[in-house]
Amino acid sequence: MKALRIHAGPLARRHIEDQGLGPQDVRIIPGAAGGPKGLILGPIDRFLFGQWLPRSSQPVDLVGASIGAWRLANGCLDNAVQAFGDFEQGYIHQQFEVPAGQKRLTARQVSAQFGDGLRAFYAGRVTQVLSNPRYRLHVVTARGRHILGREGAARTPFGYLGAFIANSVRRKSLGAWLERVVFSTPGAALPFATRDFRTRQVTLSEANFEAALQASCSIPFMLEAVHDIPGAPPGAYWDGGITDYHLHLAYDNPDGIVLYPHFQQAVVPGWLDKGLKWRHRATHFLDRTVVLAPDPQWVATLPDGKLPDRTDFVRYAQDGMARSKAWARAAAESQRLADEFAGWLEKCDPGELRPL
Repeated sequence: MKALRIHAGPLARRHIEDQGLGPQDVRIIPGAAGGPKGLILGPIDRFLFGQWLPRSSQPVDLVGASIGAWRLANGCLDNAVQAFGDFEQGYIHQQFEVPAGQKRLTARQVSAQFGDGLRAFYAGRVTQVLSNPRYRLHVVTARGRHILGREGAARTPFGYLGAFIANSVRRKSLGAWLERVVFSTPGAALPFATRDFRTRQVTLSEANFEAALQASCSIPFMLEAVHDIPGAPPGAYWDGGITDYHLHLAYDNPDGIVLYPHFQQAVVPGWLDKGLKWRHRATHFLDRTVVLAPDPQWVATLPDGKLPDRTDFVRYAQDGMARSKAWARAAAESQRLADEFAGWLEKCDPGELRPL
């Protein structure tokens, strides 16, 4: 049984049939939201940024939301392989201690702990991300509009209920409640079209990097929104996965490949679309995309028969060490994904490609 499945859009398949797939072909790498599921992508990240992509020199746009944004920011650091390893270990072994007298941490407490960890991780290294000569980072966030423009005990639940209903009718209607705000490396143009959804672009800087990255990871009700990010329009900013769960975007990529390490085949547009299965199908946006995804049968061999996810915090509520052990095993087993991709690249056999 193989661990990896390689899916390709029709133009990506044609490219591989004609030319194979080399590191020089990659123009864009997306990084999906998905919390702990992203842990299985660590070995592929280390292979791509540590061994494969350095064999080429073209600029590459890195587009990430939530944990995907943090992963791809690590790829911009001087020692990316070490950064990916440190990130993985820190994520696996994080423990959320509940103060005496509380049943659970508040969103404010989780946000404070998350922010402290983020600042410690990038301390003295933000300039490396912003000035990377090759990789252009784009951090996706969701900015609240109207009632969601500020966070509040009543207005936030009411606003997200409205957003859910609007999105169920028409995805573009979600733009009345939330807009996509992308924080980008200085001077970098957005590598995708924005006709699908209301969008703003803001320049990443030393002053707003950590706030933007925290906002991109701020799941509503679990963490607090980040308000009034320097250099950006005022308001409340939440997890970029709300508007762009898996970055199903109209990539501006006429002759290259969008290489997408992902934890599943489906590229779901927004977080509120998770239950709307008809929106999980591939569109022409993904025609030049190659998705690297785990085989569901292999996933069933992992601890608890699934990918790591946020439900594990409940499953292992009284035993954080057991959760960390399960996540560590899943991350270690995921080396097979990287090894199988490296092996496939030696022959680039189109016969092994699956449709998206």
